[in-house]
Amino acid sequence: MEKEWEKLSRPRVEALDEILGVPFKVLDDGFVRVIDYMGSDESIVQAARVSYGTGTKKVREDQGLIRYLLRHRHTTPFEMCEIKLHVRVPMDTWRQWIRHRTANVNEYSTRYSVAIDAAQRTTPGEWRKQSQTNQQGSSGTVDAEVGAHLSDREKAVQVLARDVYEERLRLGIAREQARKDLPLATYTEAYWKIDLHNLLHFLLLRMDAHAQQEIRSYTNIIGQTIVSKWCPLTWQAFLDFQLQAVSFSRLELEIIRALHSGDIAMAVRRAEEEGLLVREEQGFRRSRERDELEEKLSVIGLEVPWRETR
Repeated sequence: MEKEWEKLSRPRVEALDEILGVPFKVLDDGFVRVIDYMGSDESIVQAARVSYGTGTKKVREDQGLIRYLLRHRHTTPFEMCEIKLHVRVPMDTWRQWIRHRTANVNEYSTRYSVAIDAAQRTTPGEWRKQSQTNQQGSSGTVDAEVGAHLSDREKAVQVLARDVYEERLRLGIAREQARKDLPLATYTEAYWKIDLHNLLHFLLLRMDAHAQQEIRSYTNIIGQTIVSKWCPLTWQAFLDFQLQAVSFSRLELEIIRALHSGDIAMAVRRAEEEGLLVREEQGFRRSRERDELEEKLSVIGLEVPWRETR
């Protein structure tokens, strides 16, 4: 006897359908918009229950199952959902974006087409200074007068570069060569398709406070405006267990236990024994690992037990 299959319908998310194709402005001339999507929170639950069978019947609600999956890093069910975005982004920001090699990408070609006539501009108040403690980060901004000067110079460079580029095109130079002096601030566009598991990993890294501000402008829109509508149960679990959570190493847990019990000497000794703290004449040497632990101690309301040094 031929088996009767359950009739299936494609999962639709009304909140996401309402913004399908709508561009959300990012930076001065960039955008993100949803082109298409597959799956929803229900698709994740469906895939998980096929995989785990009757063992998950005790999890009675979809929310509980999704939170369990994310909490225990059972990632495969989240790969059942995919989304395709159309993005307009400065090339220097796109270089960071494209490092995440877990998506399908088709980018605007400046060999085939004339480069987009737009470049990201920096306002006088947006020029950030180099961080003294993080070689790949920034800290604070320059004063208004310096910022205004830098913005004027930026505009002049971009205008000159565009004029030279267009002159080469008028003289019949091949697009693939004419483009070589365009600034990295020039906007490019791409279609970017990715599954939900890899998208969440991308957002975890690029929504972090330590990520560059420009790419955070894009990921905040993708996460807070798009993913939150597409898979709201997954989004909340992601916030709770990943983006807004704090994890601890073995050594950090030992130090926290010592501090909680009031044994400050033990906390400092364990940190020194494992190289987290290195003594110098003025106190302890700074390090990235030490800074990160101090941030975590602050989050959970514990005092840093060692003396500050520069």
